[in-house]
Amino acid sequence: MRGRNLKVRLLIGIVIALFFVVKRCSQREVNPYTGRTQTISMTPDKEIAIGLQSAPQMAQQHGGLHPNNQYQTLVDNVGNKLVNNSIAKETPYKYEFHLLADPNTINAFALPGGQVFITYALFSKLENEDQLAGVLGHEIGHVLGRHSAERIAESEYWQGLATAGSVGGDIGGLVSGIGQNTLLTNGRDDELESDDLGVLFMLKANYNPEEMIGVMQILKQAAGPNRVPEMQSTHPDPENRIEKIKASIAKYKKTL
Repeated sequence: MRGRNLKVRLLIGIVIALFFVVKRCSQREVNPYTGRTQTISMTPDKEIAIGLQSAPQMAQQHGGLHPNNQYQTLVDNVGNKLVNNSIAKETPYKYEFHLLADPNTINAFALPGGQVFITYALFSKLENEDQLAGVLGHEIGHVLGRHSAERIAESEYWQGLATAGSVGGDIGGLVSGIGQNTLLTNGRDDELESDDLGVLFMLKANYNPEEMIGVMQILKQAAGPNRVPEMQSTHPDPENRIEKIKASIAKYKKTL
């Protein structure tokens, strides 16, 4: 009886795993803006809706919007210049740029669908408009690259396989660990793709992409000597990003 129950559990686990594998295959599509094949489980309209719904909460977590209208206007102008001079303008996304009041957290991020944020803590450390363009261009790259949507779909896939492993043979933890490492690797690739797109956006809008290297130095200094090792982080080491940025600059200067 015990052996029979094990076989039944194994069969159920295989069926569940096959369901998620087939589902993932059906969700593969080519991003028309990057040419990369991705797993995507939502439409651009859904991404926009998620971003708009989440934006107020994200702002609240960082002390709300910064009250200085002059600073906010600068962020708007730079962000819109990057969008209007690049392929980002051709996407269905509604790009909006927000300067957050947070004076302590050095960060910038983008929600699905075009909501882009930069904290005052990072904004105040930037040395010029070109560096601001580097930060915002990187975040526009995340939106255009559909990285959040891809992460959501991939997480659903690995969670499904972990469930199948738990049902079929108590290997759910192993599968979950493999999935986590895969998602971390994908996250680092997302950052490098966004850096590459940011360089392209900057050049198209007549900003100096060399200033992205200065942004990396700011982020490196902010992380300090105790920063999380690259293999345990969704972000590549700043030094590695600098080398990739230099390569992107050389690549695009030859083609533009």
